[in-house]
Amino acid sequence: MKLVDEAEITVTAGNGGDGCIGFRREKFIPLGGPDGGDGGGGGDVYLQADENLNTLVDFRHQKQFKAQRGENGMGQQRYGKAGDDVTITVPVGTVVINVATDEVIGDLTANGDRLLVAKGGHGGLGNMHFKSSTNRSPRRATPGTEGEQRLLKLELKLLADVGLLGFPNAGKSTFVRAVSAATPKVADYPFTTLYPNLGVVSVEPGRSFVIADIPGLIEGAAEGAGLGSLFLRHVQRTRLLLHLVDIAPMEGGVEVPPAEQVRAIENELRKYDPGMLEKPRWLVLNKADLLFEDEARERAQQVVSELGWTEPWFLVSAIGREGTWPIMLAVQAFFDRLREDAAQLANANGPADAAATPSVSAEGHDAA
Repeated sequence: MKLVDEAEITVTAGNGGDGCIGFRREKFIPLGGPDGGDGGGGGDVYLQADENLNTLVDFRHQKQFKAQRGENGMGQQRYGKAGDDVTITVPVGTVVINVATDEVIGDLTANGDRLLVAKGGHGGLGNMHFKSSTNRSPRRATPGTEGEQRLLKLELKLLADVGLLGFPNAGKSTFVRAVSAATPKVADYPFTTLYPNLGVVSVEPGRSFVIADIPGLIEGAAEGAGLGSLFLRHVQRTRLLLHLVDIAPMEGGVEVPPAEQVRAIENELRKYDPGMLEKPRWLVLNKADLLFEDEARERAQQVVSELGWTEPWFLVSAIGREGTWPIMLAVQAFFDRLREDAAQLANANGPADAAATPSVSAEGHDAA
């Protein structure tokens, strides 16, 4: 499988041009002397975020990027031309890591963000800089310095407002299809989602949010089992998590308790990044259509009680689109309250990064 949300590239800035050793020799001009110019600086390498890109797939084919070398200096005190810079466009949400030091160089989170990743070399000095009262004809110039070269790891963290969590075949892709225009692959076998998918949910003109369908997680995902470890990073940026659980799961004819699925995912989140458990997380009990109405409600209440769940929870049938839209309305209301609270805090304390999470009462909803 070729992943498009990770890539390694090598960037090489341009070398500086060499300084020139030159002398002014013109007929009938008695005062000559050194006039070698400086070399031009090498080109820099930049990364720039572009909202029109959504994957790193292009870097599967091109992995080497090199800026132009600076021109050498010339006689008559002429400086060499600086090398042209190279700008590499990447999707918004790209994290840039120096592979040699494992250091995060930058995080491009907004369209147009620009990051210098390799600095071009300096141009060398021409011999006109070395003349003195004791050295009237210096035959010395310095070479240009080398440009920086780095091996970079690019990681794309999707910029979504809502992230979907759940085991494989919990119905996440079906849910995204039901609430947005996105068309992720849906099939009756696990791991149908191999790449993250984004869908835009438009509640009404001017009120919308982005939802991310993340490949299913399994036990051990934080250590690399399955596909989840490759995509757990995507839910780190989200402001709200919807935890989808199959209310009537069957594996080899043996029922897998929904509460155990929830605890298993919570354990993987805790191991990967404990802070992710502090995000608002709502429980969505899916596939209610596989049970009788009363049985589905009873089982949903049982799961909620067993987990001691205090956040909002919902009982839905994603494939039948029953109960999905009320969740979207609740999500939009949640984000509206976030903005209102941030605006009130900003008015009270001045401009600040206020993103306090409003309290949300736990309330169950069903598809009926």
